[in-house]
Formats: sequence, structure tokens, C-alpha cells
Amino acid sequence: MKRRKVILVNPRMCRPSSVRLPLSLLALGAVLETRWEYEIVDGNLDSNATDTILKSLQGNDTALVGLTVMPGPQVPTAIEISTAIRTAHPSTPIVWGGYFPTLYTNAAMNAPYVDYVIRGQGEDALLELLERLPDKSAMGEVANLSWKHGEEVVHNPERKIRPAQDYPPYPYDRAGDVNRYLQRSFMGSRTGVHQASLGCRYHCTFCGVVSMFNGYTSPEPAQRLESAVNVLRRYGANAIQFYDHNFFDSEASSIPALEVLAKAPMPWWCYARADTLANFSAGTWNLLKKSRLKMAYIGAEAGSDAVLKRMRKGSRVEHTLEVARRSREYGIIPEFSFVLGGPEDPEGEIENTLQFVKRVKTLNPECEVILYFYSPTPQRERRLRVSDAKTDVLPVLNNYGPSGPDLPSTPQEWCEPQWINYVCHQDAPWLSPRMRQRVKDFSKVLYCRYPTVQDYSIPNWGKSVLRGMASWRYATGRYANAWELDWARKAIPLRQPQRDSL
Repeated sequence: MKRRKVILVNPRMCRPSSVRLPLSLLALGAVLETRWEYEIVDGNLDSNATDTILKSLQGNDTALVGLTVMPGPQVPTAIEISTAIRTAHPSTPIVWGGYFPTLYTNAAMNAPYVDYVIRGQGEDALLELLERLPDKSAMGEVANLSWKHGEEVVHNPERKIRPAQDYPPYPYDRAGDVNRYLQRSFMGSRTGVHQASLGCRYHCTFCGVVSMFNGYTSPEPAQRLESAVNVLRRYGANAIQFYDHNFFDSEASSIPALEVLAKAPMPWWCYARADTLANFSAGTWNLLKKSRLKMAYIGAEAGSDAVLKRMRKGSRVEHTLEVARRSREYGIIPEFSFVLGGPEDPEGEIENTLQFVKRVKTLNPECEVILYFYSPTPQRERRLRVSDAKTDVLPVLNNYGPSGPDLPSTPQEWCEPQWINYVCHQDAPWLSPRMRQRVKDFSKVLYCRYPTVQDYSIPNWGKSVLRGMASWRYATGRYANAWELDWARKAIPLRQPQRDSL
């Protein structure tokens, strides 16, 4: 008897030139192998993804369609695909997973085209859901699942997170021609991606990883990492971008991974924390250099210890300054991100952080800077139960910031421009037009004065022109009305780190 198939969908969210291997779907595919037929449809490469899915559904042999959905620009395309499926094949179950339905479960379940939501880690939940379809009588047994029981939405209990090594390696070939995903970056002509650890032990108030993993963290064993690196090299990758939430959990746990990477002639990029790197020994910094770490994305966040404490960041300003100094010494580029304008004192925080950025640039002119606005993310509530009074359940945020507005209650509402801007850290409701313009003006001058190394399309002479034109404004603090930079950027289209960073 032919097995029923599963269609896994990555709705469009980026340009084809920015596409990377869809690791979340490959992780699901890895556990479906030998158990279920499945196919992956990637809307970032397939411009007719909806038609492709509808054609695949014509045989009436599909068990379900699963979509991975990130907050922001991926939500509208997920809605488009789900609506088309529901219209053409109303009995086909539609499942949403990923960060959006994990953070905003009730909003996702309010959509008539979403039957199930898998919250958090999805491999085991997907298998258990497939075993129980179409009978809903045992759906309450599937941990991490939210589902509709008549008019009622049921949120099943949480599932204990399992480390990635509990599951099979990524079946890269099931994504199609892997060459399409090995795109050029500033590190190499064929950049592969991998996730070498899961979760993060910290609880920053603006980070969705907190709501997804709630402090869980698990680095990948060195042997499995080495195998993954070798597989990517066999496909022709000559650089690696790591999707880890926090690559360096500790110095001791990082050394085996660095020793593996030191044997592979491939530059690489990862996420990191300033406090962890600042406390690395000289020997580990030498190993970082030997491993060819090209750039580390580091959440510096603010120029004030008081603000960092409110964010529950766990690091201090001194750590950012120390990493700026040491990375310059060892030839590694720190890509510092900052979240500006928290609701307590947005104008004061903005000004303080902009000055701190200039201080960091003085210590290390080669460092990259990415500026965002502060956005709170849902935190996990506690549901009181007789049997377990501390069971973690859905992450909840009822309104945006200390005084609203109320969060959207449907995926369609999350597609409104203001909410996409909020969730993508491009705006916040408590910011005045003057504050927004101040950051915009500073960013323009900063990025012209220090063009990003990730911009490999602009010739060196073009970067030199922009540096020269922006120098006096950067030095004097006269950022407003930089008409000459607007004119120059029309001729020299500069890459924007917030939008175009790895």
C-alpha cells in the first residue's frame, strides 16, 4: 500500500539571491524519512509555490500540509498559500509551525485555514500528529500541539526539548538542487548553513528564542558537527553561516567545535554573546582566529548597564568594549547589534546608545553596527495546576509595551504595516517622529562613513567616496538633512545592514 505524503512548505520571505537551505523543513524531513512520503516546496525559489502545492494535492493522497512561519514578511505568503489550499482542498489538514505560531498561538488558531499549530520543537509532535489523523479522539496526547475541538481551541501541554543529535542529519538532497542554496556572501562564493547548537540559556526580553526554548540549550557534539561540515564541503560549500541561537554557550563547550572548524578551510559566521567572548582566554582567541571565524553577530543592545539589566541581557557594557578591542587584535569582525528606544526612556536611551556606538567604533573601526528599535516579545506564563503548579505553557504578551496597543488576534492583522514594522524591530508605538528621524539620520551617516564589509558589490573607490563625504558629518554630529549622501547613494547603492545582513 502506498504511503500518504506530507507537503512541507517554506513560504517566500526573501529574494532568491539571499536564499539559504531551509533547515527547519529539512529537520522535519529527516524524521519523516522511511516513515512517510514527503516533499519540500520552497517559496523563496519557486515563484509559483502555490500552484506547485495545488498540483501536488490533486492526487488526494496528502496527509497534511505543514508550513513554517516566521513573524513579519513571511506571514502574508503563508496566508496566501493556506487560503488557496483551504479553498481547493477543504478537507486537507493545514499545520503551522515555527516562531510565529509559537509566539502568537491564539492568533494563528483564530485563522479558518489553520487546523493545527505545533509549538516549539516539532519533530516528535509532527510524527505523533500524523499517526492520529484523521481521528481527533487522541489529539490530546500530542504534546506541543494546539488544535480545534469543535469551537474550542485546545492547547496541549509542553514537550521536553530534545537535543538535535537525537534526530537524523539533514537530508539536503530533499530540498532539490543544493547548488541553488549555496549563495555568494562576503565570506565565500558558495555559502552553506548549519545549526550546531540549540536554544540559549538567557532570557532577554526582546528575543523570541526565549519563548521558543525557555532557557534550554544544547551544543552539538563535535563529531556530528565535523560530519555536517564535511557534507557541506562535498556539496562545494566554501563558507559556513551558523544558525545557532548562541554558538558559544561557554568557553569549555566551544573548544571542541573550534577544533573541528580549525581543520576545515572555510570562513564562518555565527551568533555570539559579548560576555562569553570577553572572558575567553588568549588561547581560545587564538583558536578562534585559527578556525577562520570571519564575523560574529553579537547582541550589544545598549550603552547602559541599567538598560541591559532591564532587558535581562545578563551582560555589561564593559563586555562589549572588551570584545571590540580583542576582536581587532585577532582579526575577527564583531557585528554589534543594538536595540534602541526602550519604552521607559526612549529618547534618552537612543542618544546614549548612539554615543556608545561611536565609542565602540573608535576602539575598533572595522566592527559592524546594526541598529534596531526595541520590541518586546511574549514571555511564558505559568498555568496553575493541582498536579504541577509550575508547568510552562504558552508564551503570552497581551499588549505591545506598557500601555498598548493590544496585539493582533489574527494572522491577517499581523500583516498590517505597523505590526510588521514592530515585530521586525523597525518601529515602536512609543517613538516620536523626531526620534525615528534621528536614528535614520545617524544610520545614514554611519553606514556611509563605515560601509559594511558584507557589501561585496560596491568597488573600493565607491566606498572611499562615501567615507569621504560622510566624514565631516560623523565627526561633528550633524546627521540631519544629509542631501549629498542621498545623492551619492543613488549612484552608489549601499547595502543596508538591518535589511541585508547575513
